Amino acid sequence: MGQAHGPSLPLARRTLLVGMAAGAAGCTRLGDRLKVALGPIPGEQGLPPLPHGATVESFLDSVQLRTFNYFWGTTEARRGLAPDRFPTTTFASIAAMGFALTAFVIGVERGNVSRKAAADRTLAMLRWLISANQGPETEGTVGYKGFFYHFLDNTTGLRFEKTELSTVDTALLLAGVLLAQSYYDGPGEGEIRTLAERLYRRVDWRWAMTRAPVVSMGWTPEAGFIEYDWLAYNEAMLVYILGLGSPEPSRALDRASWDAWSQRLATYWTDSGNLSMLRFPPMFGHQYSHVWIDFRRIQDDFMRSKGIDYFENSRRATIAQRSYAMANPYGWRGYGRDEWGLTASDGPGAFRLDVLGETRVFRSYSARGVGDFDDGTIAPTAAGGSIPFAPEICIPALMAMRERHGDALYGAYGFYDAYNPTFDFERRLSHGHVLPGRGWYDTDWIGIDQGPILAMIENYRTGLIWRIMARNPHIRRGLERAGFTGGWLAPV
Repeated sequence: MGQAHGPSLPLARRTLLVGMAAGAAGCTRLGDRLKVALGPIPGEQGLPPLPHGATVESFLDSVQLRTFNYFWGTTEARRGLAPDRFPTTTFASIAAMGFALTAFVIGVERGNVSRKAAADRTLAMLRWLISANQGPETEGTVGYKGFFYHFLDNTTGLRFEKTELSTVDTALLLAGVLLAQSYYDGPGEGEIRTLAERLYRRVDWRWAMTRAPVVSMGWTPEAGFIEYDWLAYNEAMLVYILGLGSPEPSRALDRASWDAWSQRLATYWTDSGNLSMLRFPPMFGHQYSHVWIDFRRIQDDFMRSKGIDYFENSRRATIAQRSYAMANPYGWRGYGRDEWGLTASDGPGAFRLDVLGETRVFRSYSARGVGDFDDGTIAPTAAGGSIPFAPEICIPALMAMRERHGDALYGAYGFYDAYNPTFDFERRLSHGHVLPGRGWYDTDWIGIDQGPILAMIENYRTGLIWRIMARNPHIRRGLERAGFTGGWLAPV
């Protein structure tokens, strides 16, 4: 797949990753090596006790503060442009802007920044988003039909090169926008609420149904809609829920879109004892929608038929990742009960090398996951963004990573994006550096991987983001139109 952050990438990163990973979801194409990792494992009694105490709280405080500082320190104050990665300079990420809006709310509640400072930064971003030029032209715009381009130029704020109009990255931005709408409820914060409503209402979800009733992953003015639609189990839940929740009848999705997406879920269901679940190899697909929506004890038709909910599905996916690392079918260095986590992340580069007696393939930025691609690269966001699902295994994993790898992995803005203890070779790297005897370590933080760590720790500790979003009428409407019932959606 090459270096996904390269400046000439014609189809942006997330679309490529989903197109690749969706085909692998539910499949175990790697043969006998995976049987031990993907089969049933002992139930809850086989997991360690839930960590607690002052040491754990201090650690979570540190991770949250450093990760908040990433968004506060790197997001431009004037327009709200958030970098895709830092300190490497590439382009701004529309999805990272949604995570930045979310980080600002957490920062206020954690006492890291004043409410006024966060509101001012939020208002500046929303003003710029609503006023920035949209249209079908190939240049000079930030988006079209209410959607935004995946990446924006750091200087001009306009479309970066030939990147695509991204439905999912727009959804990640809008989730942060709607969070801001519900959080900033004071008498002097009305403009935030008004701008958020305008941004959300103007998105034409029906236009994106080029192969109705499902939604396309993206569009470019040069070639029209791209060939992929949101069909597989992944973060597409957020796309459809936001589309269903729109109060604009001529632009909103209807129930047929959710049904068309969910009727394919059986394809991705894997019966595996107490780890039976919807499969999606990289962890990000089990995390993103859950950052803003509390799926505990609410069910749509598919989950009612399985007797679980999407939160439990993500819990099982988290446990499966740890189980896989403990089985370690490829013998990668470092894998174990407290070091695990495969998702979309940086990697050392595109190489074919002789490792442990056989030729192994390594990649730069790529999707990685159980039953799909694994080159020994561990991403802290896989565990960090899954803390609410399985805190008893995710918190010890992050604590062990910090203790064992120190400053090489844990810097001023929290955990660097990834590391690979096996990759101890002198090569020209795509990212990061090799520490002899210790392996490869990234030297960048990536916004869409930082965001889930910060937000999901907060959801674990206080439920803050979930509680705020539960008040948003658009979120509730989208869930109800998709057929979700129970839990916090039950009539009071």
